[in-house]
Amino acid sequence: MDAETLAHQLEELQLLKCSLLPGELLTFLEDAKLWSQALEPDADAAEAISALQQHLTQKASTSGASNTHPSNASSPASSAVCFRIGLENTDRVYFEVALPRSYPAHSASVAVRGDTLGRADQLRWQATLAAAREEVAVGGTEYPIFQLISDHLLPLLHAELHAAADSPAPGEVPAISSPTPVRYHALLTSHHLVSPTKRRNMQAWAGALSLAGFAKVGYPGVIYCEGMQDNVEDFVANVKAMQWLALRVRFVEPLGDTCDAQPGRRWVEFERVGDVVEEMRRLGRESYVVEMGIGSAGNTTSK
Repeated sequence: MDAETLAHQLEELQLLKCSLLPGELLTFLEDAKLWSQALEPDADAAEAISALQQHLTQKASTSGASNTHPSNASSPASSAVCFRIGLENTDRVYFEVALPRSYPAHSASVAVRGDTLGRADQLRWQATLAAAREEVAVGGTEYPIFQLISDHLLPLLHAELHAAADSPAPGEVPAISSPTPVRYHALLTSHHLVSPTKRRNMQAWAGALSLAGFAKVGYPGVIYCEGMQDNVEDFVANVKAMQWLALRVRFVEPLGDTCDAQPGRRWVEFERVGDVVEEMRRLGRESYVVEMGIGSAGNTTSK
């Protein structure tokens, strides 16, 4: 393994380590002491690279190709470093990453893990991971794993933890009777909404939470949803957990007694601001967007 490639991997891991927020964990699964020392702020880069090169060369010569790493993604002999990304105090969902010796010339292996993941959840997370990796690849970056983890995977883990915290335990019986469900709605705006991953995630969340609403894609981004209070609040929390430019939560509030659920409504996407105004007018809620400067009462064709 050449020194230049190893130096690039160390630089990317240092970026990732420095970007972690409180409660976010990067845990090396092999040779933890060696890699942790190499990433110390006062570590000598040349000495760290030399020590890692020597160790990896020795491991490659002594490890059999049949040995399998716990992530089942690659063997120790073929991987430079294997680590886990997750959150403190939960093993509900986490990711195991293996960087091949030739990374970034060859792609890293990323696997979804979780102590309580069922088959449906596993498939959902695998699809989300694949979509996120595709978006990173299309965008092009010098540090693809750093961008994948910091821009996509960690925000999704936070959203999952928040949703799990709000869900009752199986078989849990409330101590008091539940209050009458209240229908809520929420409106959010952003500088833009282009990301296919964000759009797919919102559509999936809306379906899982039984919400109706829409997303206006392009510039600006507009997001509107309605449903039961807890579900709307969960949806808004999930959206906020993703990375945005100038995201604003305009309101999250009760719909009112005169606004009943309309059968057959679902999550849709619009491309024009005029379509947003027209949809809100059809629902009798045009003022919610017009008063905030989104479109105008007399113009339904603006983009």
